[in-house]
Amino acid sequence: MLTKFDPGVVIATLQFTSGTETSVTVVSSETVATSRHRQPERQAVGQLLVRLLREFRTDLAAPRADAGFGDIRDPHMQIFGNVRSGGIRLTELADRAQLSLAATSELVNDLEEMGYLIRRPDPADGRAKLIDLTKRGRDAMATAGDRVADIERRWSKLVGASEFAHMCRTMQRLLDELDPKESRS
Repeated sequence: MLTKFDPGVVIATLQFTSGTETSVTVVSSETVATSRHRQPERQAVGQLLVRLLREFRTDLAAPRADAGFGDIRDPHMQIFGNVRSGGIRLTELADRAQLSLAATSELVNDLEEMGYLIRRPDPADGRAKLIDLTKRGRDAMATAGDRVADIERRWSKLVGASEFAHMCRTMQRLLDELDPKESRS
């Protein structure tokens, strides 16, 4: 039996014929739940960030194969975006990439086998290893950097240079306030 209440809300009661089974009421919504405090003229900030990141990653990945880096998969980008110039330890890389140590290690192994990364001794601690970019890795990062600049130019044209610059400054300021140790200022 289906009952429709408010627009977009459906309640279905499922009747079972067996004596050991019971009736189940299922409530579903055809619309996404929203906060009572949400701004009606825009999506919630989490939705905005997720959708923009998805658009950004799709756009960034589009020419990868044509540029000679077709073996890089989307999960690898989490590693590339967090390798520091001069190298980084695996534990710090996992923390920066917000991945488990096991997942980070697996991705680093992939990228090392593909020739993008190298492990070398840490001069500050001979027992530890630093993960660094190879020439192929630096080339991939330079190509990605060019693509990011192109994405920023195109997105800036869509909303206007001033609005785009303001959005970027505001996001940077918010990140600096939320995570001062990673601050750019």
